[in-house]
Amino acid sequence: MEFAPEARPREAGWKVLIVDDEPEVHDVTRLVLTSFRFEQRPIEFYSAYTANQARELLRIHPDIAVMLLDVVMEHEQAGLDLVREVREDMQNRNLRIVLRTGQPGQAPEHEVIANYDINDYKEKTELTSQKLSTTMFAALRAWRDIQIIEANKRGLERVVEASAHVFSHQRTHEFASAVLSQLAALLDMRGGALYCKIEEPARRQPEHFRVAAATGPYERFVAHHADEDLPSHMAESLRQAYEGKRHVFRDDHYVLHFTDSRQSESLLYVGEAWDLSDLDYRLVEVFCTNVSIAFENLHLNQELADAQMETICLLAGAAESRSQETANHVKRVGEIAEFLARSVGLPEAEAESYRFAAPLHDIGKIGIPDAVLNKPGPHTAEETVIMRRHAEIGHRMLSEAKRPLLRLAAEIAISHHENWDGSGYPNGLAGEAIPLSGRITMLADVFDALGSRRCYKDPWPVERIRAFLLEQRGSKFDPSLVDLLFAGWDEALAIRERLPDA
Repeated sequence: MEFAPEARPREAGWKVLIVDDEPEVHDVTRLVLTSFRFEQRPIEFYSAYTANQARELLRIHPDIAVMLLDVVMEHEQAGLDLVREVREDMQNRNLRIVLRTGQPGQAPEHEVIANYDINDYKEKTELTSQKLSTTMFAALRAWRDIQIIEANKRGLERVVEASAHVFSHQRTHEFASAVLSQLAALLDMRGGALYCKIEEPARRQPEHFRVAAATGPYERFVAHHADEDLPSHMAESLRQAYEGKRHVFRDDHYVLHFTDSRQSESLLYVGEAWDLSDLDYRLVEVFCTNVSIAFENLHLNQELADAQMETICLLAGAAESRSQETANHVKRVGEIAEFLARSVGLPEAEAESYRFAAPLHDIGKIGIPDAVLNKPGPHTAEETVIMRRHAEIGHRMLSEAKRPLLRLAAEIAISHHENWDGSGYPNGLAGEAIPLSGRITMLADVFDALGSRRCYKDPWPVERIRAFLLEQRGSKFDPSLVDLLFAGWDEALAIRERLPDA
């Protein structure tokens, strides 16, 4: 689709620097090129009568496109010395340098072209009005093309950097927010914008356009329906963009429509009167296409992670009671352990691994006889010894795994019954000698188990659970973890409410 913004700001003239110690040369050059136009833009002249003046102007105006340069000024090599400084010291490779000399014997053309990075060589006597115009056309065209290449290169670099930042976010809400923040940085977008992802595109228009991310004044619309909250004429633009599979431009906003290789669709709404250049548009299109594909992959990864979590919890629950009765218990233990790990200050990815590893804390119970595992009353001394073997059985099952997550689960299995005061089992570890993973999982497990119904007990009320944890703080439990649990008590209770027992 051709991109054609309705209005563009009036562009300034092409900057041309005349460097010559003869004032007449400046006057004649300006006179000859007075009516010159390249791409409907005139020339904006700058004059320097010495190499030093030229250096200063080039530093002030790094966007000068062409320099018409004399060779002999302060001294015989002044112009050539300036060429070397521009290319080597200033690192200005884009400036088109046209060497003009009235004394070709001082600077033979072959020698100068071979040894200096100039773009054209002219003797002043041959520079007629027509040839000067022709020279200027060639120089400006070359400079323009270089600028386009450089702008595309910088733009693509920004797209890669922005995309890398976006792809680093693995949670849907973080990902969506990163999309617009990086798009704003990519295009220096100061006004508001919102991003709508069409999850299941159909032939007919969806009932609503749900906002996945937003910036500026539109942040309040996140998770809402844009077609309901935006003014009617703006919502109509969303509908038109989706129905027509095209971009829609209005005086005060525009909507860009994108479809990725999976036929997943997204709408980018920008609510400000702001023109995109052709390059800006191409960058937005590349970026949004990448984002749309990444968004699809994110959902696939999330579905895979959810399936893995479901499998882990079902296996762990079945191992604990030979049924699905406690499947939600182990799932809650995982989420509470993740919450505590994050509260301790572990990195996000490491804390998240607790959600998958902690549910396997009692996987070793798969090796415990049913008569002992499901006994409704207290265990005898002999049965207690048998029951406690589950920690070592679980560790043995998991310790040979190569995956870091399963190695963490093995560590949890062997250490989650170790008490802070050293009275636990199987190794009688105490204090910080107990792995942090074991200390966290023990607290999460006990907190949830006390509030759950079992064949041998009724669920405890919240006040009694809190009193028990406080009583065992510093003896059974790591005191700092108990404090963190109390500080986030409401969040821990919310996990229990969200995942009740069947």
